[in-house]
Amino acid sequence: METTYHLFVYGSLRSGFRNPAYQYIADYFSLVGEGVVRGKFFDKGEYPVAIAADDDSFITGELYLAKNKEAFDWAIAQLDDYEGLNVEPGEKPWYTRQTVEVYINKQPILSWIYWYSDDVAGMEEIITGDIMKYLQEKNKP
Repeated sequence: METTYHLFVYGSLRSGFRNPAYQYIADYFSLVGEGVVRGKFFDKGEYPVAIAADDDSFITGELYLAKNKEAFDWAIAQLDDYEGLNVEPGEKPWYTRQTVEVYINKQPILSWIYWYSDDVAGMEEIITGDIMKYLQEKNKP
């Protein structure tokens, strides 16, 4: 299987959130553009989460490409750590990193994504498919 050097982010790692971990993305990846993947958002309370979907539900985010393929493994390991993939024995990570097709202008591009891996039962689905728009509406005075 061909290695992918693309990364799709949809939440706190998007450029508009100004998360300190975004610095890894800014340093090691170049923005390709806005894209969509098959998925669904849910409101976990303190932050929204996303899961894969096999229907026609799509979520919006940003697609990035590694600037330096030799540094990709190190950069993605830093993001794995941020997303909590490195847990103590016996603990379950809240996210998994998987490959997914990202659509930009209806063209599929294979990319890495971090999906929420816990149960979403009881969480409200975010219908907009865009966390930025959802949080703007939710936080209106």
